[in-house]
Order: sequence, then structure tokens, then C-alpha cells
Amino acid sequence: MQRITPFLWFDTEAEEAARFYVGIFENSEVTNIARYADTGPGPGPGPAGGVMTVSFRLDGQEFVALNGGPSFKFTEAVSFVVHCDTQEEIDRLWSALTDGGEEVQCGWLKDRYGLSWQIVPNALGDLMSDPDPEKTQRVMQAMLGMVKLDIAALQHAAAGPG
Repeated sequence: MQRITPFLWFDTEAEEAARFYVGIFENSEVTNIARYADTGPGPGPGPAGGVMTVSFRLDGQEFVALNGGPSFKFTEAVSFVVHCDTQEEIDRLWSALTDGGEEVQCGWLKDRYGLSWQIVPNALGDLMSDPDPEKTQRVMQAMLGMVKLDIAALQHAAAGPG
């Protein structure tokens, strides 16, 4: 069991969102659904018998989604970074997560639930940590002009003119 688990607050879409995410990422599954009871300290914001929490795993990472009501919304202050090996993987995840969502900038997007994601090529770390400051500046400028990140364009920028 992992020690720290992201806990995501939804209005009423916890199960729908969990199933959406599980359908996008490989090696993923819904692992448990807990329901609001009609007895105890209070039924909570959901209807008795309705979904309270959904535990799920995305490619080995545990999450919990809560149907907590409309009190809180997601903001860009928290996002999930997904590291990708290939442009095909970037393209697939970008397409799936922006379906009903919103493209932002520099590899950032908001999905249909308002959750922010960063879809980032692993190559970006190497390109941005190059000892040549002119190279890293070209890569940074290229990235700032992108919405979905493009590995070939970033590598081209790193290579420079000529």
C-alpha cells in the first residue's frame, strides 16, 4: 500500500470520473466503491445508498474520489503530471483527457471534470537540463509556444539553427 494517496473531491461524479480515468490509463482498475448509509452520524451530502467514495488505481498509483457535494472545485494549483516516452502516447492521452475538457498551454490541460493534467515527454527533462544555456533557452521558447507538447519540435529547437 502506498503511503500517500491523492483524494479528489467531486460534486456527484466520483464514480463516473474514476471509470473515465481507468479507461484511459493502462494497468488501471476501480478497486472499491463505498456508499452513503442512511444511519450513523449522518447520511452525508449524497443520497442514502449513493456512491460516497471510489478507490481506483491508475497505472499503479492509488486514488480516492469522493462525492462530497458542490462546495469545492479543482484549480490549477494541483495537477497530475504524466510522463510519456513517445509522441503517440502524448497524443493518445491528450486526446482522451481533453475530450469534453480544455487545452491550456505548455502541455497542460483540464479534463471534463476540471482536473488539471500535464502531459510531458520524458525527453523534455533531458533537453531542459542540457549544460548549454542557449540550447535550453531555445527549448523553453519552443515549449512556451506549444499547447500539446511535440517531441520532434522540441528536439529541433534544441538542435538550433542550421
